[in-house]
Amino acid sequence: MKKFIIPSIIYAILGALGGVFYREFTKAIGFTNETSLSVVHTHYLILGMIMFLILLLFEKSFSFSDKKTNITLIFYHIGLNITGVMLFVRGILEVLNTNLSSGINAMISGIAGIGHLILGVSLVLILIFLAIKLFKNSKASN
Repeated sequence: MKKFIIPSIIYAILGALGGVFYREFTKAIGFTNETSLSVVHTHYLILGMIMFLILLLFEKSFSFSDKKTNITLIFYHIGLNITGVMLFVRGILEVLNTNLSSGINAMISGIAGIGHLILGVSLVLILIFLAIKLFKNSKASN
């Protein structure tokens, strides 16, 4: 249970900090346009806190996690944090109106894309592992 509730708490804190930072940083700079900073807090709150709270409920109800799930959860954390950090970096650069070379711009986008890819694949695998467990449980009860 700890592997679900502790990350949920951590991601709730990161989400709150991301939201406060976005609000205060853009206000201090006088920035009013769209920025990637605006979605850092939602990524951490939804894909972090809420996701792990939902997984906690499934674990409590179905005991679905095993070694494969645990490894996949590690990759999920990696993907979510790469994504969050790169959104943060991109957002700060946008707010500061930093001119980037096309190479640096592509690098930031590429790393963020890799984070999204790891996150997406991990999410699908977690859902598949959950579905397999649910189907096994339903066959056993029939």
